Amino acid sequence: MVKRAFLFPGQGAQYVGMGKDLCQHFDEAKRVFQKANEVLGFDLASICFNGRSEELNQTSMCQPAILVTSIAAVESYRHFKNNGMAECHAVAGLSLGEYTALVFAGALSFEDAVQLVYKRGKFMQEACNERPGGMTSILGLEDEKVEEICKEATQFGHVCAANYNSPGQVVISGEKKAIEKASLIAKEKGARVIPLQVNGAFHSNLMTCACERIERELEKVKITEAQILVVANVTGQYIKKPEEIKASLIKQLASPVRWCQSMKQLIHDGFEEFYEFGPGRVLSGLLRRIDSTKSTKNLEGIQSFGPF
Repeated sequence: MVKRAFLFPGQGAQYVGMGKDLCQHFDEAKRVFQKANEVLGFDLASICFNGRSEELNQTSMCQPAILVTSIAAVESYRHFKNNGMAECHAVAGLSLGEYTALVFAGALSFEDAVQLVYKRGKFMQEACNERPGGMTSILGLEDEKVEEICKEATQFGHVCAANYNSPGQVVISGEKKAIEKASLIAKEKGARVIPLQVNGAFHSNLMTCACERIERELEKVKITEAQILVVANVTGQYIKKPEEIKASLIKQLASPVRWCQSMKQLIHDGFEEFYEFGPGRVLSGLLRRIDSTKSTKNLEGIQSFGPF
């Protein structure tokens, strides 16, 4: 039996027009967006399909937008395959994508997840306003080297490894002076340094207040045992039980995203096929850098589904 994992993208994958062709071809996608509009109380579909990029790129907007588009892609593809969609044995999602993964795994209701990520985005923006920071991608150095650089730069403020994306690609996060110092050291060691266009230090200690706020929101929703394995961002290990899921979602905002470790865990356990549902091709690209022998397929719109 071929072991198959479904992957769900995180913030940064959004673009104006995402999900539009799904709704033009599939009633299933229309229903997903309509339900989201009802839950949120505003027209998310219009913002995704025809809105301004400045509006869609807001943290509180792009997070529900990506989750909803990803679920719409899953439901459309299921219909496209006449409910004969290939069986999924585990799921993983990058940062906010973990919420999408939990919806697919049956641990969170779609309605609760949409509300949670909308609030999560607001809490993250509030944390950015309270404690400004930034993020930078470091390319070409081993994880340990990046961690050492962050430790050296902490005399200028908080900075840490925030996203372990793939071998030789680590995103650092923290206060701007510390980020600048770490970037300078990394360049001296031969790294390529790319500042990210974000206005906050996601997945660092600067997000602690957002963790506290999302914890209060998670107390209000029902989390059930996942029906399939979910790989947690914070550990790169499997979770299924409600208390594990809740703890993971709380810690996630101020902890590194161990994406590379998550994919290596799945590969170690014999997973051969990976389907990325949602906007963009970021996760498929990362997986090819982690292990180019594995089968990857991005499924975000009608053109990617194949011929009718």
